[in-house]
Amino acid sequence: MPVSTAHVSTDRPGRYAKQLAAHMGRKIEATYSEDTGRGTLVFSAGTATLEARPDALLLTVEGERDKLPGLEDVVGRHLVRFGARDELVVEWQRDNGEAGLVHRNEDPEA
Repeated sequence: MPVSTAHVSTDRPGRYAKQLAAHMGRKIEATYSEDTGRGTLVFSAGTATLEARPDALLLTVEGERDKLPGLEDVVGRHLVRFGARDELVVEWQRDNGEAGLVHRNEDPEA
């Protein structure tokens, strides 16, 4: 299956992974373990994994090639909204070398 990854720099990766899993878990199957720092989101179009590392949150989405942009969008958009205060940036890189979507908090008054 095609894969896209994003390495999101933050000093609170576990907090964001937990928040993302809890939020998404209202509509889809979602898990997160504080013990392992890992989580999973299961969409109809594919899956996402969340991995809290010491200085970053590693995101991986997997699905059919034509579904990757949608998976990147839903995961990246929600995370950036939660991390607006920390100005999180989610920049996806696809396994075929293509650049994926880029999500950042855009100030509507700028």
